[in-house]
Amino acid sequence: MPGLVTATGVLGFLADEEPELKVFALQTLNEDIDTVWTEVASALSQIEALYEDDSFPERQLAALVLAKVYYHLQAYNESMTFSLAAGDLFKLDEPGEFEETIISKCVDQYIAVSSATHHDSPSLCKADTSLPALSTSFSGPEGLSSSLVSPTTPFSQSTLPSKSLLSRASTDNTILDPAFQGSDPKKARSGSIAQLPDSTTQAALQRIIERLFETCLHHGRYRQVVGIAVEARNLGVLRRVIKRASDDEKKTKGKTSSSGAAQNGDQTLGPAEELMDYALGICMDIVQERSLRTKILRLILDLLNDIPNPDYFAIAKCVVYLNSDEEASSMLKTLVETGVEDEDKTALASAYQIAFDLYDNGTQEFLGKIIQALPSGEPPKNKEKEKETEDEPSASDPLLTDQDKNDESDREDEDEEEYNEDLGKAYKNIRYILDGSKTIKLNLEFLFRNNRTDLSILNKVRDSLEARNSIFHTAVTFCNAFMNQGTTNDKFFRDNLEWLSKAVNWTKFTATAALGVIHRGNLSQSRKLLDPYMPRQGSLASGSVYSQGGALFAYGLIHANHGANALDYLKSQFSEGGDEVILHGGALGLGIAGMATGSEEIFESLQKVLFSDSALNGEAVGLAMGLIMLGTGNVKAIEEMVTYAHETNHEKTVRGLAIGMALIMYGRQEGADVLIEGLLNDPDPTIRYGGIMTVALAYCGTGSNKAIRKLLHIAVSDVNDDVRRIAVMSLGFILFRKPGSVPRMVELLSESYNPHVRYGSAMALGISCAGTGLDEAIDLLEPMMKDPADFVRQGALIALAMIMIQQNEVMNPKSASIRKTLRKVVGDRHEDAMTKFGAAVALGIIDAGGRNCTIGLQTQTGNLNMAGIVGMAVFTQYWYWFPFTHFLSLSFSPTSIIGLDHDLEIPNFQFQCSTRPSLFDYPPEQEVKAEEEPKLIATAVLSTTAQAKRRAQKKERAQRRESMDIDSAPSITKTTSGPAAVGDKMDVDDDKKSRAVDETKGDKKTADSSSAAGEKEGSAPAVDVKKKGEKEKPGYSIVNMSRVLPGQLKFISFPQARYKPVKKPTGGPLLLQDTEPESDKVLIDEKLTKVATEKAPVANGSSGGSGSGSGLTQRQSTIAQALGGRGSRNLDDLWGGGGRSERSSRDAAAASGSGAAAAAAVLTAIDEDEEGGDEAPVPGDFEYFTDN
Repeated sequence: MPGLVTATGVLGFLADEEPELKVFALQTLNEDIDTVWTEVASALSQIEALYEDDSFPERQLAALVLAKVYYHLQAYNESMTFSLAAGDLFKLDEPGEFEETIISKCVDQYIAVSSATHHDSPSLCKADTSLPALSTSFSGPEGLSSSLVSPTTPFSQSTLPSKSLLSRASTDNTILDPAFQGSDPKKARSGSIAQLPDSTTQAALQRIIERLFETCLHHGRYRQVVGIAVEARNLGVLRRVIKRASDDEKKTKGKTSSSGAAQNGDQTLGPAEELMDYALGICMDIVQERSLRTKILRLILDLLNDIPNPDYFAIAKCVVYLNSDEEASSMLKTLVETGVEDEDKTALASAYQIAFDLYDNGTQEFLGKIIQALPSGEPPKNKEKEKETEDEPSASDPLLTDQDKNDESDREDEDEEEYNEDLGKAYKNIRYILDGSKTIKLNLEFLFRNNRTDLSILNKVRDSLEARNSIFHTAVTFCNAFMNQGTTNDKFFRDNLEWLSKAVNWTKFTATAALGVIHRGNLSQSRKLLDPYMPRQGSLASGSVYSQGGALFAYGLIHANHGANALDYLKSQFSEGGDEVILHGGALGLGIAGMATGSEEIFESLQKVLFSDSALNGEAVGLAMGLIMLGTGNVKAIEEMVTYAHETNHEKTVRGLAIGMALIMYGRQEGADVLIEGLLNDPDPTIRYGGIMTVALAYCGTGSNKAIRKLLHIAVSDVNDDVRRIAVMSLGFILFRKPGSVPRMVELLSESYNPHVRYGSAMALGISCAGTGLDEAIDLLEPMMKDPADFVRQGALIALAMIMIQQNEVMNPKSASIRKTLRKVVGDRHEDAMTKFGAAVALGIIDAGGRNCTIGLQTQTGNLNMAGIVGMAVFTQYWYWFPFTHFLSLSFSPTSIIGLDHDLEIPNFQFQCSTRPSLFDYPPEQEVKAEEEPKLIATAVLSTTAQAKRRAQKKERAQRRESMDIDSAPSITKTTSGPAAVGDKMDVDDDKKSRAVDETKGDKKTADSSSAAGEKEGSAPAVDVKKKGEKEKPGYSIVNMSRVLPGQLKFISFPQARYKPVKKPTGGPLLLQDTEPESDKVLIDEKLTKVATEKAPVANGSSGGSGSGSGLTQRQSTIAQALGGRGSRNLDDLWGGGGRSERSSRDAAAASGSGAAAAAAVLTAIDEDEEGGDEAPVPGDFEYFTDN
């Protein structure tokens, strides 16, 4: 039947009295509504009257026609309302644009209604943050503005009022449009969200959604339902979907059990586990609101615990975020007991792997609680001591009944019977891993054995920058520290003592602290390494206070975020230190080592120094207070810091306190909103600066839209340049999980008239896109390298180095040109000092950790890297204080795969990478020209020699004519002629020259081959030139404990039959399942231990027995030999001894051992202009001697 051409006749039936004709008209219009809807639109009132007539038999058909007409009129809310009234006539499975549009509108409406129903009230929201209200002048809601209304639902398709930064009270019952940014809640009502007329329509909406859910579940599309449930905050639906997936999996396994599907299911995740993993990923990466994320994680954790064989690695993720140390310890106990009692090596390896993951993601306080809850692993040897204490009377004895005593003794006997060596060893290993010692030791070994630092670059930076200029000396120090971060390679200090001696005052402080960056993680040798620099109370000899303060800072850097064994020493040194410089370094060291411990004792000791009102100490102490209380949200601490920030007159102290308050609110999200508003409304720009930092750290990595809007608003509206600069820069902290969105966001800001905004945009790109090599970010930064403002060029160079870290020419073709530009800027005499400083720091960053580290603001398992984020945040404060630059070392994360067996030993095996070798290879080292010192000089050719040659040639031609030997080669007779001796001599010279070049090439080839032993394929440059012409074959083997970049992990496989990983490799320590435990295993020797033992001569020349003890003796002998060292000069002056010259002491120190020991002679010397130093003695009268 042909379709309708016009609807005029059919519309006439609608006015007929017969209901059958009206039904016929509606049916006809419904079939051809897409062509005649324009005419039907004029009769909408008639059709609506039919729909509202209760006596009309086909009201649902009228509603469906109305829905389609309104759809064509683009009135989607009305169309959805009538579609819901159409009931079953609205077909969900019809493949049409109308059905798809209405379904999407129904889903949006369901999300909006369900979110409003399940949304927490403000009182509950505040309870979720577990923080009491601030009793400060800005804690009330009257100071809150409503200039920012933002989405807080996970996907920002529909937005709902929440614990917003600015509009908590005014929009509690308002449904907002995602595009809305105004301040009027009435104008905020969205035209895209319908107000449902009655409960019947709401029930119809629920039925539609249930039908949609059932269709998705029937076809196995669980993820779609999970996404809607999370966005709608309906955790009941989420639980039901996961249960349904689990039930469907059981049914499928029951049907296919005979075909062996159950065995295959153990190797791959089932639908339920895969669905929970998907929900976990959504929760961690997309959900922005902290309270909702906590609820979802708690639900997933409960569901995982109900599964017989759960995914323990997913449980570990939930446990870390929920800060549930009890569940973490019970999970580890379960796995360890299963692994030991049932001899299940996989369970034991999983326990070790989870312990590594917990250390990687947890705070010191969290890990300490887990360690306390775990058994010590020691055999019960205290029974005799307990019996002795039982004999002694105590106040609690009468309270214990005999039955309780018997029960306790029975439990002890059972513990003794149940204890076995394997279980004790397993618990010891778990505690060793959770303590962090194992991870730090493995990373230290990896960085030491794979160190690829290019010393030629470092030497070029040193030669290009004048050491007498403090900013240049500091720049070289930072470049050396970053290049050798964690490698323990301080050879540069030993080889450049003359350069090091030019460090004075705070430059000396920074140089000494650089040892902490270079030896970061060298826990066992830290005290002995820094002993020559440390302050000593009551000692007659006193060294430079700057080196002493720097040593305390270095000690904290070595024990960064692992201060269990260092805090007591640092506390004693800090409490005994009287000089401001020593207190400054001690406060920084305490803060770094005690990061996130929440220690009230340390906080109070820092507070006492703060109240002394010293500007120099105040900045470091305020920062250290924030580091100690990092992420705790301690309201009492914040109130005291806010109060003192308003009382003091020192800007440095205010800045330190402002940054400290931001650190305390790390990761608190909505819990920091009140503090943020108070700080941002303060008239003091330094406190507003702290408010911006609080936004950056409280919402770091969340991608929060409300935080982004707030930062962008301040970036273009605040009157202070510092505040605008940090506002733009903070975008990098919010969006580092979505680096691709940052270049588009800061594109216009990078062209701002304000150079501070341009600098902030450059640093935002560097922070968010670190290690990605993102082309869009590089395209924005390249023009900024030629910016008129020197500090903008500085920021652009540093940001480029962050982005290009661990990038080679294959991954990013601009890598070589950027490296060349950095070297060129350093050597340019006409460049400004600030730009050259940035280039020197950039050269250190781009080759950080011996080219084996990247900047990681996320952990290897995807959580926030607390230490890395904090280090980056404090590093940005180098604008005000150069020593803060060392904090960037906390962001450097080794990129490796370190395979371990169930004994935590490092087996020697290989795994496979399926890419070309050049794709992830190290960037080539800088080409060094052949040594030009023994340059060969060309032999001078005199005029008489030329004449002799011409005569010889004439004579040869005459001889050939006589002999008619025209075909003979002239070169043959040339060699026999007399004057050809000169030519022979020239040939000999050329031979010597070519032979010398060949020898240098050979030396370079052997050096490259020796340095690449045991690593990935790293051939000499001459071989690489040949290989470039050939097509590389994909796939090559990598030795265990080698560099593996984050982007390389997806290409890694383990084809060897013996060692299989217990989980998908994410980088770092990876536990392996040994399928052949009976076979002998070959282990990788630890090079660092051997080197430490070999470099240990005793002072008198005999070899030491152990690396640690003899190393101390070596350092002591070096200090004793050095004239400028602590004690030697002063004692010689007191006793009238002459002492050796400074240069001879340096030579002796350089020849005697490590760079740290050799540098002690220079860095501990008191500067001539330093306060408290001994003045030079007045010379005696000069005596004349004559021959008379």
